[in-house]
Amino acid sequence: MFDHVGLQVRDLETARRFYRAALAPLGHVQDESGTGFGPKGAPALWLYETKDKAVARTHLAFGAATREAVERFHRAGLEAGARDNGGPGLRAEYGPGYFAAFLVDPDGNNVEAVCLAEA
Repeated sequence: MFDHVGLQVRDLETARRFYRAALAPLGHVQDESGTGFGPKGAPALWLYETKDKAVARTHLAFGAATREAVERFHRAGLEAGARDNGGPGLRAEYGPGYFAAFLVDPDGNNVEAVCLAEA
């Protein structure tokens, strides 16, 4: 459905560091511009620095191929400065086999990695 998402951030370098670390376990890379993230050659998440103090909060969910990738996403995100918003585990309330982890990024966004494959 979506081609790409633009996310406003207050500190571009802090956001880059977080997304570079958290998305690497999911197979995503930073593009040459330094502001796009996604599969190599196909960035779909774009970061835009804003001076506006009232940045809107967003929920972003990234697909993961394995539960291990979800666990690595969570660990890498915490090491890059995110806050825990729900550790890796099954979320039966969302559906059978829904394995996810949640982080709050440096701008207060709820960032999720989810694996829908059964273990």
